[in-house]
Amino acid sequence: MLKNFATEVVQWQKTHGRNDLPWQNTRDPYRVWLSEIMLQQTQVATVLDYFPRFLDRFPDVAALASATLDEVLGLWSGLGYYSRARNLHRCAVDVMALHGGAFPNTALALQTLPGIGRSTAAAIASLCFAERVAILDGNVKRVLTRVLGFEADLALSANERQLWDEATRLLPVSDLHQAMPRYTQGVMDLGATLCTSKKPDCERCPVALNCVARLQGQPERYPVKTRKLKRSAESLWLLWATSEDDAVWLNKRPTPGVWAGLYCFPLFESREALEAAVPASHRAALQDAPAFTHVLTHKDLYLHPVQLQLPASALDALEGAWIAAQAWQVLGLPAPIRKLLTQPR
Repeated sequence: MLKNFATEVVQWQKTHGRNDLPWQNTRDPYRVWLSEIMLQQTQVATVLDYFPRFLDRFPDVAALASATLDEVLGLWSGLGYYSRARNLHRCAVDVMALHGGAFPNTALALQTLPGIGRSTAAAIASLCFAERVAILDGNVKRVLTRVLGFEADLALSANERQLWDEATRLLPVSDLHQAMPRYTQGVMDLGATLCTSKKPDCERCPVALNCVARLQGQPERYPVKTRKLKRSAESLWLLWATSEDDAVWLNKRPTPGVWAGLYCFPLFESREALEAAVPASHRAALQDAPAFTHVLTHKDLYLHPVQLQLPASALDALEGAWIAAQAWQVLGLPAPIRKLLTQPR
């Protein structure tokens, strides 16, 4: 029933898919890899802003590898999921050191690089090298489970492996040099534009006639995944210290941990702990700024900024350093810290 699936996806992508994004119409693995990493857990509209700036600063893998991690994190600041940026830098270093500056041309070899999982490796290999390998990101899982009527619970790894097998079975079998890049882009486009999680546009879908979920009249039932990660919450007090010349006190967050590797205000588990870190002669000057919530993937952070202006020498016993305004602007900062520092006073 689905023997023409790949052909229909390829034909649809040519005329109705997304063909004007800045990382498309290229088989440069550096650009494709960069876009794939940025697009993990991030909307296209956001990546459209960051992608050209990254290319301007790091036009190739050699430039990225030769940069410092702080430079990379600074440019990444605001995109979130900062482990992606750390792996991005490590991957560039490995490509230069282990592969002579050229990305491997198979999905299996690409998976040996930091931050490149099975689906990302397949995306690079199929889009750039036309390898016949399946991707299975969130959008593609939704498309394939609906088309196939795949009811198995994807919370179980055995069922996800079965879906990988089904995804491979549906791949093009001829003219792979042209078909594989177009097919891979096509299934991603379907999930992003028509086969959306809510209110899918089945009327315009090129594979609607053979879609089991549409025939059942319940496409939003798929994919099936029962296990949900539990959300947690944490309260943190932020010491927002400034000096007479408007420098701000920042320290580098440890790895692992929240905002690992980023520059941040000193964090404390309570206001009492924050007060104890401040010289006694300056504690009376502490001023509480409005608290707010910052939402991470699986955790809500309740943040309590506490402002303090004091002489530059007063925090010498605390880990960190005074960073001038022109310097912190290019550092990797957590989004809520950058927002606090850039808000009008």
